Amino acid sequence: MSTAQHTPPNTPSSPWHIGDVRLHSRFLLGTAQYPSPHTLQEAIEAAGSEVLTLGLKRTLAVPAGGDNGFIDIIRRTARERGAHLLPNTAGCRSAREAIPLAHMARELLGTHWIKLEVIGDEQTLQPDPIELIEAARQLVADGFEVLPYCTDDLVSCLRLVDAGCRVLMPWAAPIGSGLGLLNPWALRTLRARLPDITLIVDAGLGAPSHATQAMELGMDAVLLNSAVSQSGDPVRMARAFRHAIEGGRLGFEAGLMPTSDVAIATTPVGGQPFVLS
Repeated sequence: MSTAQHTPPNTPSSPWHIGDVRLHSRFLLGTAQYPSPHTLQEAIEAAGSEVLTLGLKRTLAVPAGGDNGFIDIIRRTARERGAHLLPNTAGCRSAREAIPLAHMARELLGTHWIKLEVIGDEQTLQPDPIELIEAARQLVADGFEVLPYCTDDLVSCLRLVDAGCRVLMPWAAPIGSGLGLLNPWALRTLRARLPDITLIVDAGLGAPSHATQAMELGMDAVLLNSAVSQSGDPVRMARAFRHAIEGGRLGFEAGLMPTSDVAIATTPVGGQPFVLS
């Protein structure tokens, strides 16, 4: 993991942390399915991301066990930007499968960070909470900073915190669906009940406005992949999401006005006119 402290230019929101690492950009970017390595690198620059994710299992799944060079590209890009790598266990279906893959990632990439994915349903790609908690507990004991991809279920999240996770990555909607925040109430509840836990919304965001909404709820950051890589212009979309994330966080930090079911006059009539001199 890179130890450089890179501050993206013109980043207006306050710093935050993953574990003991101080960060400025609240936009984590996935690196899969871009049209070309050049487009990926330009999208990373436009996003201003300090954390890049990559699926180790899928990356290594090349014909005849060869190396397609993708890991070297990501390593080099991260080094040039002073960014941190966040390998994930995408494609795993059990704790038994995810744990050794996490150890392989630590050895190959030199980082103790792991985005833990253990999928329990093929159609929704919903995490398996039982296997996820088991894997998280073991990996925390093995010295990993575990960032579990989970649902927005409060009890499951509490159990992950009990297992030693300091960061949670609840979904907004199923992976790649682009549906946005299906249950804002659940995310708001997580924020209220877990004030000291870093919350990164992961999966289901399809538009910059979705990211703004997540940040306005008090989420610490957003992880995106498909919404950027599968758009018509990944570089421009990365830039759009960057501004949306920054704007949403600034709005949360400034304090959003309370909502009301009735109209409230902006300029109340008090019976006395203003006298300008």
